[in-house]
Amino acid sequence: MLNLMRFRERSLDGKGSGWDAYLRYSALTIKLIKAQGGTIIWTGDAEAVALGEADRHRWDYVALVRYPSRAAFLAMMRSPEYAVANVERENGCSDHAIVATRQTYSNLSEARTKE
Repeated sequence: MLNLMRFRERSLDGKGSGWDAYLRYSALTIKLIKAQGGTIIWTGDAEAVALGEADRHRWDYVALVRYPSRAAFLAMMRSPEYAVANVERENGCSDHAIVATRQTYSNLSEARTKE
């Protein structure tokens, strides 16, 4: 799953920045991802739009997460524990897109062998 996130300047709950709220969300969801057999492959700051309309594609952060199946991802998303964590995601993100992907090539062999 390719995650694209744009953060709010201030968290909706008033507890710090949007990034702060996203860190709270991440702390809760890492356990849920692992419980479903998933792993975080890569995360990083989105520095600039290299191709496309910069105003339409203003992302702050990118994360690539591998799940063993779409069913595992959906099970996590539907869990009561995720519902609790999702409040922090909503507090922190002004926009968040998740793109389901299927690997066709990767030179990240190290990430694949750690599963």
